[in-house]
Amino acid sequence: MLVVLDTNVLVSALLSPFGAPARVLDLILVGDVQLAYSDQLLTEYREVLAWPKFGFEPRYVTYLLDYLTASGRHVVPRPLAVSLPAADDLPFLETAAETGTVLITGNRRHFPADACGRVEVVTPAKFLAQQGWRAQGG
Repeated sequence: MLVVLDTNVLVSALLSPFGAPARVLDLILVGDVQLAYSDQLLTEYREVLAWPKFGFEPRYVTYLLDYLTASGRHVVPRPLAVSLPAADDLPFLETAAETGTVLITGNRRHFPADACGRVEVVTPAKFLAQQGWRAQGG
């Protein structure tokens, strides 16, 4: 199964290893789920995970992103003529639309249904429930 991850899901997974975002990342790391990414998404992941406020060890961020790119599917999405509340979120929607995959985000309100067309946008918990998986400890 192919998915697109909003950056907030990746950050949440690394900050809290027992919640639904971490479970989604675990599924990617063990190969049950594959990440679809574009160059723009990878750049955002790299930039945000380097923010000092998170305190992530740079070499571990590099290891993670190297793994995600090696195991994931690189996509060159076509631009969409839609407007989102946060313009920075458009590359995530474009990547999901290009691949026909689900977009997993912790900020569902950033992706209004009328702008997303056929792209299904879900929270990590909803994604896990839909797939019959559950978050650790819950």
